[in-house]
Amino acid sequence: MKKSVFTVLLGMIMGLYSFTAFGQGTITGQVVDAETGESLIGAAVTVNGTTIGTATDFNGSFKLQVPAGEQTVKFSYIGYEQKEQSVTVKNGATVDMKKVQLKNDAVGLSEVNVMANVAVSRKTPVAATTINAKTIQLQLGSQEFPAIMKMTPSVYTSNLGGGYGDSRINVRGFDQKNVAVLINGIPVNDMENGWVYWSNWAGLSDATRMMQVQRGLGASKLAISSVGGTLNIITKTTDAKKGGFAQYGMTDYGRKKLMLGLSTGLMDNGWAVSFIGSRTEGTGYIQSTWVDAWSYFLSISKQLNDKNLLQFTAIGAPQKHGQRPNDEYSAMTETVHDAMGTKFNMRYGYLDGKKMNEKVNYYHKPQFALNWYWDISEDAKLQTSVYASVGRGGGSGLLGRYYGSFQYMGETVPGFYYKYDVPKVGFGTDGYDISNPMAHEDFNISRAANINAAGQGEGAVQILRNSVNQHNWEGILSSLNAHLGENLNLVAGIDGRIYKGIHYREVRDLLGANYWDDSYAGYKSGNAMAKVGDKIDYYDDGLVNYFGGFGQLEYSNDIWSAFVAATLSNTWYKRIDYFTYDNNTYNANGYNGEPNYKGVKSPTENQMGYNVKGGVNWNVSPRSNFFVNAGYYARAPYFDYVFINYSNDVNPDYTTEKISSIEAGYGYKSKKFDARINAYYTQWNDRWTNGSYRYTMPDGTSANQTVYFKGLNELHKGVEAELKYNPTHWLRLAANGSVNDWHYTKDVNVDIFDDSHAKVGSATLYTKDLKVADAPQTQFGLAAKANLTKQIDLGLNWLYNADFYAKFSPEKRTDPNDRQQSWKIPNYNTLDARIGYAFKLGGLDSYFNANCYNVFNTSYIADAWDRGSGVGNHTRDNMVGFWGFGRNFNFSLRVNF
Repeated sequence: MKKSVFTVLLGMIMGLYSFTAFGQGTITGQVVDAETGESLIGAAVTVNGTTIGTATDFNGSFKLQVPAGEQTVKFSYIGYEQKEQSVTVKNGATVDMKKVQLKNDAVGLSEVNVMANVAVSRKTPVAATTINAKTIQLQLGSQEFPAIMKMTPSVYTSNLGGGYGDSRINVRGFDQKNVAVLINGIPVNDMENGWVYWSNWAGLSDATRMMQVQRGLGASKLAISSVGGTLNIITKTTDAKKGGFAQYGMTDYGRKKLMLGLSTGLMDNGWAVSFIGSRTEGTGYIQSTWVDAWSYFLSISKQLNDKNLLQFTAIGAPQKHGQRPNDEYSAMTETVHDAMGTKFNMRYGYLDGKKMNEKVNYYHKPQFALNWYWDISEDAKLQTSVYASVGRGGGSGLLGRYYGSFQYMGETVPGFYYKYDVPKVGFGTDGYDISNPMAHEDFNISRAANINAAGQGEGAVQILRNSVNQHNWEGILSSLNAHLGENLNLVAGIDGRIYKGIHYREVRDLLGANYWDDSYAGYKSGNAMAKVGDKIDYYDDGLVNYFGGFGQLEYSNDIWSAFVAATLSNTWYKRIDYFTYDNNTYNANGYNGEPNYKGVKSPTENQMGYNVKGGVNWNVSPRSNFFVNAGYYARAPYFDYVFINYSNDVNPDYTTEKISSIEAGYGYKSKKFDARINAYYTQWNDRWTNGSYRYTMPDGTSANQTVYFKGLNELHKGVEAELKYNPTHWLRLAANGSVNDWHYTKDVNVDIFDDSHAKVGSATLYTKDLKVADAPQTQFGLAAKANLTKQIDLGLNWLYNADFYAKFSPEKRTDPNDRQQSWKIPNYNTLDARIGYAFKLGGLDSYFNANCYNVFNTSYIADAWDRGSGVGNHTRDNMVGFWGFGRNFNFSLRVNF
């Protein structure tokens, strides 16, 4: 026993002597993403054969004392390939390993990053914010996908009506029609109107590896809708490692989600397959906004040889969900809020004894892409994507007529009445309870009253209809990257798209009647005996073809990086109308199952477009950099402004919209502190829009007429900042803010057309100096994340919104004395919190996550529309809109295997 103790003590002394005799040194360095240059926070740095190790800090930096001599240092980070690097350390010396670049462990991800034009820190001269997959996984929870961007400067997101996938995003005061959304470099904005329907991409967050918000004209080389910015979404490609995960989540209001991910890893034969699928169902936060949805993501890769890689991806989300209308919700008063809360929905009732939402959205828009990555040589690479999207679905609502005029919910016909959730307090003259907007139609009563009303016999007075919007979309995107020298690179390529949109209404439910008479509407093809499933009201196709070429010359070294880029494109437009014109042929007895309309084709219109832009980044020091960029964009108008009056009539004045922008910024990055500050100035001229204008004819009669006009010029300018601070290894703090000024720069003259498409007059819209509405012009945010232990972490996000003006219709500003700003939504702030716990479940890495949104249950208005017109009428009394969500919770459990 004594000998044993002596031996142990001697060993300890000899070990200490050996360590001292050999000495020690220090190694330092920084671990970064090989593609983006972004710091990898928390990467593991260990010395082989020892227990010596550390983790990288906020800047991706590390400092580690190691024994003197030759050592092998291993670097590892989740989602990246491990890397080992040898280093010789002398006693008492410090060796700087500089930047250690780790490559991602996904097959084809590097190539996708190139195709998608991901901005690189301290190199690409644009204002960009990158959000990684872990942040999305932890913070998004039950929120809609755009909500993950709400802590980004000059970005505003809201849930609008609160239905599943019905949210919106606004960047620098531009709505999402003017914000380009790219998935792996492929544009997804609607080809006819530029909108993005997030319900079509409800499963996108499950498969997102990284998302980058590029504010301003951005880094994309395509001629796309980047007026306000670009949302660059990079999905997972094919995992190089075998494994998977299962996750279950639920909200406190009844929505449930089950998700499964599987990957074969990269097999010996060069194949790799990854799949992520999810099922979402249950009730929504808003009354009757139920959801029934699936989502899927599939990636199949084949490494043909060391120079060629093929990759196929498919992503889609078939779904149905109940909605709340965006522009008819008048329950914004405190009285209604106190009585019904933020969850109130006035558009559901009962049909055959079952609760039924009048407004339902149903859609499936899968996107398929086949990518070919070809390393032609060491100095040339070709990336090509051939893709297709097939959209099928639409949305429903009430449709009715009485004595030749359309009647919607709230404008009742004889025999109809409403069921109330609260006592009746009287009716307005049209039968609608004006003083109590909390009315729900009882569709059971509607069935009985719908026949024999107003002498209609067995024909319906009011029905449920579907508005169907389908499309077929094919495209090709190909770019060649050629190194012209050590620091010079040329990118050139093509972007081609073929699009057909199919639009019509159909009978969803006759509500007890035997048919719907559509002939009264004056359409040459009106169906007098329409049954369920028959087309009614309108039926037309929109054809949009696009082809463009782009080129970009890049220069880069450790100090300077610069680029100049240009795009030239042409857009072709055509419209086919199946209902409106005499030339349409039809069956006088109705469809009888199959319409035989041949359609009347419009002439083919086309519009050239182009853009030029450039920028310079200067790395003044290892810590500081400056950048500046500028661009000019002549954008072809959307389809909706080429053909006017919902017909084949061509707008005689259509032309390109002109956008010019300049931006400058400064960045500072140290071991614990990161700051990015930028200022921008964007002008948008010859902007196209349309609306409804009440025009008084010479005979004294007045009616709402259609107005199409350009010249609603806008100026958007502001200052944005993002700050990050890492005071200790376990605490990370961040702040962001933006102070903006968005306003119209002049009054506008417009032409007015009647229902026969003839010009009936003109008017002046007095919009000069009015604020551009629909998003807060001042924002500040604070965030904190703390790793309390190896298992427990916490997160907080606080956001303040101010100078938020209600959206208004410029065509209503016809009084030269009416210069009042639209109603300003009260300033508000919200706090979100989360807690996570990592543990082992059956030997598998597992993670429990809990989110609480709007912790203090703050009451605030998230969206508002100004319905007032005339001097002094832009007040809250003339507003409609939505309350923001109150406090709600999301819980999830994830198990990796």
